[in-house]
Amino acid sequence: MKRHFITGALLALILAASSCTSTNEKITQESFSPPLMGWSSWNTYHVNINEELIKKQADALVAHGLKDAGYLYINVDDGFFGWRDETGKMHAHPERFPNGMRPISDYIHSLGLKAGIYSDAGDNTCGSIYDDDANGVDSGLYGHEQQDMDLYLKEWNYDFIKIDYCGGDLLGLDEEERYTSIRNSIDKVNKDVSVNICRWAFPGTWAKDVATSWRISGDINAHWGSLKYVVGKNLYLSAYAKDGHYNDMDMMVIGFRNNSKVGGNGLTPTEEEAHFGLWCIMSSPLLIGCNLENLPDSSLQLLTNKELIALNQDPLGLQAYVAQHENEGYVLVKDIEQKRGNVRAVALYNPSDTLCSFSVPFTSLEFGGNVKVRDLARQNDLGNFSDVFERTLPPHSAMFLRMEGETRLEPTLYEAEWAYLPLFNDLGKNPKGIIYAHDKDASGKMKIGFLGGKPENYAEWPEVYSADGGRYEMTIHYSFGKGRQLEIDVNGIVTKVDSLGEDDKHNQITIPVDLKAGYNHIRMGNSYNWAPDIDCFTLTKAM
Repeated sequence: MKRHFITGALLALILAASSCTSTNEKITQESFSPPLMGWSSWNTYHVNINEELIKKQADALVAHGLKDAGYLYINVDDGFFGWRDETGKMHAHPERFPNGMRPISDYIHSLGLKAGIYSDAGDNTCGSIYDDDANGVDSGLYGHEQQDMDLYLKEWNYDFIKIDYCGGDLLGLDEEERYTSIRNSIDKVNKDVSVNICRWAFPGTWAKDVATSWRISGDINAHWGSLKYVVGKNLYLSAYAKDGHYNDMDMMVIGFRNNSKVGGNGLTPTEEEAHFGLWCIMSSPLLIGCNLENLPDSSLQLLTNKELIALNQDPLGLQAYVAQHENEGYVLVKDIEQKRGNVRAVALYNPSDTLCSFSVPFTSLEFGGNVKVRDLARQNDLGNFSDVFERTLPPHSAMFLRMEGETRLEPTLYEAEWAYLPLFNDLGKNPKGIIYAHDKDASGKMKIGFLGGKPENYAEWPEVYSADGGRYEMTIHYSFGKGRQLEIDVNGIVTKVDSLGEDDKHNQITIPVDLKAGYNHIRMGNSYNWAPDIDCFTLTKAM
């Protein structure tokens, strides 16, 4: 990389502009409602559900000890719709649910569980389109949302609703407007209802205002290729899972064997372990999708692994982020139990078809001294390690670890792919909308592209940590700097850099910044022009 430094005159201006008094910021320990755990009907049965079936699945969930493990929701997906009467009121399917839907929720509640239900943001449900279920036509919320919410959440007494978008997509409706309107109708009935947006991609940062969770991918299938695809969609979305809101990686396909309803012949035990552990460490809702009455023993043992579940239900509510990506392997990490404490959850993930060797320096995980390591899937201690943790994993596998270091180090590296992008929208139709983009020459093989052009199109790192505060050297690694400018906002103090080189190659520039003790907010962008693509930045305490 070429090194570009700010000129002396500009440096003096930056020093004057960025000077601020160091203040201590107390790190508060907040806890949030964890991701939802339970069972859902779609993956196994699609629209072929009935009263007896739902009750038997609820019974099996309790009998297998899944309720005791934390699985509390029984979600009735598409297939319960009957017809709308002359007033527009929905009635349950007369053959599948002859007694209506209230007895179902009453039965589920009698077992100490919670009941979930389904609808679509448009006219028609997904079952009407993909399963030729005529009863799903005109059964969606469009034109009936307040009436349906009064019925489903009050009269029928359901605690959760999944809102699909097959019908909304056919009508070409605006996602944000549609889901916001539905949320307003829900809040008039019960603000505590858990809401899931099923939009098959990360829908945009507005989703946190209307939903507890949101789908980030197309539907999962019961084979490794599908699992790899879903995980890949979520690897760089950790910034959007926070404050009790979560990226939903879809219902799990653990326990499927042979020709499954969702496609595929199921996963091997090794693949199932990777599947469950990744859903746990990435804080996805844990919704079992198989038939609980014939759940294989090995799958049941995995689904009730209390140490893996603890990663998912951790009160910090964090999603693991990619701390290292070398060759085909990924290292994911997140704080558990206490923010910036000495305990972190770590996953080694090998999605490839070959062996993958991992060498993970503890400094990259912000650990100093010896580190105590525990294998969570096997529930056994591996011992104390120093400097580095090394393992070779077979294809289609992952390893899940609890690591406790002697000390927690101050971070020095912040990757672009960890940043929060307020305008990021995986459904966006703008070909130049801000993105996380692959770049083989970037430090983590990723960068941020199409940054800037307007004040609100920035990248934000909201928790840049300094133990004591003070003066730092910030080195920003970037590409495509020719003709572009970069605005760097550190706790509200903005520095503008106009000289970013005369080529589009990977370069770096170093500027001084002042940080306060505790968490600092750093933004990068350009209010009026394109900013360069950002790879990462590093912080070094000034001497």
